[in-house]
Amino acid sequence: MNVGILGATGYTGIELIRILSKHPKVKIVYLSSKNFESKLISEVYPGIQGYNDLILEEVDLEKVVKNCDVIFNTLPPHFSFEIAGMIKDNGKRLIDLGAAFRFDNFDNFKRWYNFKEDLEYNEYQRVYGLTELSRDLIKESKIIGNPGCYPTSVILGLAPLFKNGLIEKNSIVVDSKSGVSGAGHDPKYNNLYAECNENLKPYNVTKHRHIPEMEQELSKIANSQVNLIFTPHLVPMTRGILSTIYCQLKSIDNVQRIYNLYKEFYQNDHFIKICKPGTYPSTKNVYGSNYCHIGFEIEERTNTLIVMSVIDNLVKGASGQAIQNMNLMFGLPENKGLDLVPIYP
Repeated sequence: MNVGILGATGYTGIELIRILSKHPKVKIVYLSSKNFESKLISEVYPGIQGYNDLILEEVDLEKVVKNCDVIFNTLPPHFSFEIAGMIKDNGKRLIDLGAAFRFDNFDNFKRWYNFKEDLEYNEYQRVYGLTELSRDLIKESKIIGNPGCYPTSVILGLAPLFKNGLIEKNSIVVDSKSGVSGAGHDPKYNNLYAECNENLKPYNVTKHRHIPEMEQELSKIANSQVNLIFTPHLVPMTRGILSTIYCQLKSIDNVQRIYNLYKEFYQNDHFIKICKPGTYPSTKNVYGSNYCHIGFEIEERTNTLIVMSVIDNLVKGASGQAIQNMNLMFGLPENKGLDLVPIYP
């Protein structure tokens, strides 16, 4: 497969290059960059010298659509919509790592992402690409809205509970902590070393853009409207997300039965690992990999189930999941090119 990556020098872009450079069925033929046009990608990121030495080009959508079987887009939404219009009838595939194709309701997308243009959103036959929950749809789709990093950790953590009707649907509190790379490659004041180091801070409390995405997908699983409280935090580490999720159980339960339920639900999912009762996941155990580890505990006094879900925000939370979806779209094993052993320590 010939692959093009738009926005190749951002963190998700370089992660795509890192993984795809060793994918046996992929040839990367096009890389774009606004800030580093005409440079070799290996000049910007010397660590991939010898693995990929393509010249970074300005964005040329006609060229990337003509020469590539699958396009990974990390650029803003107007590029997403333009590419989607160009690939409608020519058999090409688009995996969008932004938010443009994550929503069922275009008004929700416009409101949460401050998007002003009007367009016929339903003309784009898109699929929300949380691989473990939408395999059959992903296989047949031309356009994938790759999930956000926080929603990946939260939805995977909650899906078995809603599927089995075990928790109250409007009692959920999510406390998530993310490494600084989640804010992207562009320099920002709040991400300066002196601002982040030895510091832990919440941000976008009650108004994070991933809230409607989580509620949308969880409501589908529950077959009724789900609302949750979500508070993200920035922690002084590079990679990783830990989501701690508090749920009210409908009846008295025990950890062993919850463990068995999760094991059964994810029994065919290569990248989901369920922690044995009494053990809890940590971000270091998925660092640099496409795995999601899930653990839980029951607070018996209040009958509260506490779910803990960890991912690498740049891999399972972004580029790794995008490649997992690409594999499905082209009839390859999901783990092709993705069997990355986590890095420790």
